[in-house]
Amino acid sequence: MAQPLVKKDDDRDEEEEYSPFLGIEKGSVLQEARVFNDPQLDARRCSQVITKLLYLINQGETFTKVEATEVFFSVTKLFQSRDPGLRRMVYLIIKELSPSADEVIIVTSSLMKDMNSKTDMYRANAIRVLSRIIDGTLLTQIERYLKQAIVDKNSVVASAALVSGVHLLETNPEIVKRWSNEVQEAVQSRAALVQFHALALLHQIRQNDRLAVSKLVTSLTRGNVRSPLAQCLLIRYTSQVIRESNTQSGERPFYDFLESCLRQKAEMVIFEAARAITELYGVTSRELTPAITVLQLFLSSSKPVLRFAAVRTLNKVAMAHPLAVTNCNIDMESLISDQNRSIATLAITTLLKTGNESSVDRLMKQITNFMSDISDEFKIVVVEAIRSLCLKFPLKYRSLMSFLSNILREEGGFEFKKAIVDSIVLLIRDIPDAKENGLLHLCEFIEDCEFTYLSTQILHFIGNEGPKTSDPSKYIRYIYNRVILENATVRAAAVSTLAKFGALVGSLKPRILILMRRCLYDIDDEVRDRATLYLDTLGRGDLEATNQQTDEDVKSFLFGSLSIPLNNLESSLQKYEASEEPFDIDSVSKEVKSQPLLEKKAAGKKPTGLGQPVSKPASADDAYERLLSSIPEFSSFGKLLKSSAPMELTEAETEYSVNVVKHIYDGHILLQYNCTNTIPEQLLENVSVLVDASEAEDFSEVAVRPLPSLPYDSPGQTFVAFAKPDGISVGKFSNLLKFIVKEVDPTTGEAEEEGMEDEYQLEEVEIVAADYMVKVGVSNFRNAWEGLGDENERVDEYGLGPRESLAEAVVAVVNILGMQPCEGTETVPSSARSHTCLLSGVFMGQAKVLVRLSFGIDSTKHVAMKLAVRSDDPDVSEAIHDIVNS
Repeated sequence: MAQPLVKKDDDRDEEEEYSPFLGIEKGSVLQEARVFNDPQLDARRCSQVITKLLYLINQGETFTKVEATEVFFSVTKLFQSRDPGLRRMVYLIIKELSPSADEVIIVTSSLMKDMNSKTDMYRANAIRVLSRIIDGTLLTQIERYLKQAIVDKNSVVASAALVSGVHLLETNPEIVKRWSNEVQEAVQSRAALVQFHALALLHQIRQNDRLAVSKLVTSLTRGNVRSPLAQCLLIRYTSQVIRESNTQSGERPFYDFLESCLRQKAEMVIFEAARAITELYGVTSRELTPAITVLQLFLSSSKPVLRFAAVRTLNKVAMAHPLAVTNCNIDMESLISDQNRSIATLAITTLLKTGNESSVDRLMKQITNFMSDISDEFKIVVVEAIRSLCLKFPLKYRSLMSFLSNILREEGGFEFKKAIVDSIVLLIRDIPDAKENGLLHLCEFIEDCEFTYLSTQILHFIGNEGPKTSDPSKYIRYIYNRVILENATVRAAAVSTLAKFGALVGSLKPRILILMRRCLYDIDDEVRDRATLYLDTLGRGDLEATNQQTDEDVKSFLFGSLSIPLNNLESSLQKYEASEEPFDIDSVSKEVKSQPLLEKKAAGKKPTGLGQPVSKPASADDAYERLLSSIPEFSSFGKLLKSSAPMELTEAETEYSVNVVKHIYDGHILLQYNCTNTIPEQLLENVSVLVDASEAEDFSEVAVRPLPSLPYDSPGQTFVAFAKPDGISVGKFSNLLKFIVKEVDPTTGEAEEEGMEDEYQLEEVEIVAADYMVKVGVSNFRNAWEGLGDENERVDEYGLGPRESLAEAVVAVVNILGMQPCEGTETVPSSARSHTCLLSGVFMGQAKVLVRLSFGIDSTKHVAMKLAVRSDDPDVSEAIHDIVNS
């Protein structure tokens, strides 16, 4: 328990702070704890030692079992003292030490005595401590006292019992649910905290019963709740009921109650109601008006917390309903100069969302003076708001781009600089007129950029976009300066960028080659190797090229995307042993590797031996293929196209643990069931899975490989194979685990000779279209997209209906397609109203597929999507659309 920091002196110019616990050590504090055993207890001294122990615990210091036990037994002797301050410290330390079950018995009698004491402070604290250290058996013994405490006349005791109920509900829900009548009575209490805690506990008891929660809200919204804290809780529960009612906005239940809360005296209740109204699904302008009016009044409050709460809520409203917030603009402009920079930042970003084109220049002048006074975290928020404003008013790109360029030269951390660079790059891509202006700003920035990563990324972008401008030659000076003045990593990136200009701009090639030859004398191997490679690729230079490349080959080499994940390539190169046979890049797996997934094992045990289920190791992507090709029944299936991640078919902590891995072949589907027996007294034999394929008509069972024996905690596999027609086949399989169970003698470990047939129902397995898609990333999506051409492109638009957020829609579509998100586009900014997601993959192990998803969400949270697909095969492009249609 850290104590407040104390000033060392009163000199404000040289003000230093220090902690009174600075430098204390566990060993010395444990020595001091011997004071607890003194015949004549010094209450003040004992309290100081307990405070130090609490400080150590809260700082993460760990105590051994022996140390904790010794301290606990010593602390129990302090119950002899009648000092109230020391008694409160004793309660705290006992709760933090969390004594074991056998130790709890020692202190239980003292705590129960305090729980029935005439001193209310003792009663309340004893209840709190007991609820944190007792188990279910002891809880039944003191349940009667806790129920009496809930309706106690003393509000401190009643609150303590209710809070204890909240904690006990997590471990002993059945016991706490029996207190409903007492808790219901406490809800009617006149004490503010009692009513608050009672309502919280009553809702938690009923939270899994939607009808009960609705009845609770209905009864309490009639005016029985007086506590402001409880009213805030009731507003939240009411919002939950409204969200789950699924009614149209015109028929919304309880809206009148929320609106009436806007007229309460307590500011916290007014704000909670206003925020609840603004967050209603499909909220209309008419419903928003009273909430916006209240929040506008808070903007001029003398209390910073109210101003902050109001402007933050309006900031969120402005994302979906900018016109509704427009009336608050004058009040928010006055907050730009607020002493609290958090308030000022939110005010300026809200104004950027709600302002019109004519107000842009005026806002930019105010922001310029404002930026130097805020931290990088707030600067990033402003930059993102300016980026959105520029996309909203593209004709204002010059002033906004100039502003971004100016703040790019100011002091700032990596994340701040990266946010600005990302914004400029986005504006260059989305606003064609801004390209040349933006590229020059980036070129000027890299001359003073201190971040290697940003420099290399900017050079890469300039290499892709610069050659397409009207005057590419003006960028060469900036790029070559990086070759001369920067570190080796940036120099290497600059050499690659020069090569791109040489490949795309014929008039610049001689000049580029001269500069490239100079790079042959660089002190860094990477720079020299790149220069040599590009000279040879471009077909010029002092080194005679053995293979003259065509212009198309050069462009493909420099701008083409790498069709295999870099991690896979690195792993394959590390395994490659030098020999007469050259390294074959086609042998590298194209599937994006996920983190290794360990099959579920019995608690506390680690399976060993040959029966261990095969996970997908990050360093051996072909582990499944090696395993399956070694099994005669499946060796003729051909090349394995894809193996899924393990999918659980049983609940946690059940008798048998089973998960399934779906192996996809060109003409077969193979289901691998990884089984674990978690019962020590049983041996399972002849384990197999009976699969019902009645809902998968395209599949026919061709092979079953049972598991001969499944001892306790020794996982094994059983397989079921199905033949399927060419192309995509989908279906659902029901699964029944069948086996012979034999009892095991716990003393000898031997199983009985006779067994009994048994079965266990498993979850269903579904083969979906995404199972046929292999996740394969591309290093440069734009170049890969252009490389496929538009002859096989298929484009269509879809309505995805109402969604909680744009991010939810993106995740749903990505999961349906089973493709690899590129360039981080799977992440949707929280304030985004539109988003583009880029996906790549290989379909059926053959056809390369690229997908561009454009999402938009309106004020009613309905999501629309534009799907553009390019592939090597036009049938595959159609198939992707068919997947979304279905």
